Amino acid sequence: MGRPQRGLAGLLIVGLHVGALAALMHLPAESAPLPAPQAMMVSFISEPAPPKVEPPPPEPPPPPKPLPKLVASSKPTPSVMQAPPPDELPAVEETAAELPPAPPQPPAPAPEPEPEPVIVPPNFVAAYLNNPGPAYPYVSKRQREQGEVMLRVLVSAAGRAEQVLIERSSGHSRLDEAAQEVVLKRWRFVAAKKGDQAISAWVLVPIQFELKG
Repeated sequence: MGRPQRGLAGLLIVGLHVGALAALMHLPAESAPLPAPQAMMVSFISEPAPPKVEPPPPEPPPPPKPLPKLVASSKPTPSVMQAPPPDELPAVEETAAELPPAPPQPPAPAPEPEPEPVIVPPNFVAAYLNNPGPAYPYVSKRQREQGEVMLRVLVSAAGRAEQVLIERSSGHSRLDEAAQEVVLKRWRFVAAKKGDQAISAWVLVPIQFELKG
């Protein structure tokens, strides 16, 4: 091999070594393993309580001052009033006894009783009732029997004759019976009233029998 070729081969070998060295220098260094995390223990230390300060003992009270000595005096002091003797006291009890006694209170008036409601007797003469007269008995007509019958009638609250009694006879039984029958069976009444309430009551009913001609 010639000298120029040897020089070129030497340069090539040196270049390869330099490239390899540069490559080694650029390789990343292996990172060292990180240490494992460790638990941290935290403890709180309480501060010591401040010492309790005792209050100072109270000061003893001052000794009492001596009272002034009283000196007896024969003259009464002007501020003290002497009570009058018992004989000069006013007779309070005697004055109260001389007062006239209070007049007695009049009694309270009694409440007035409520007035009783007025009772209106039954009515049998109202035109709208249309009460017919009794039938004149045939025998009484032939014998010319006449007279007035007074009937005592118990009228119910509904206006009906419940009982018919002879208060005073006409003197003829046939006329009396004819009057009783017509009132009991066919007559109507306006019932008696006590205030606004209809009640049953008695009423006198006269019936006249009279022949004309």
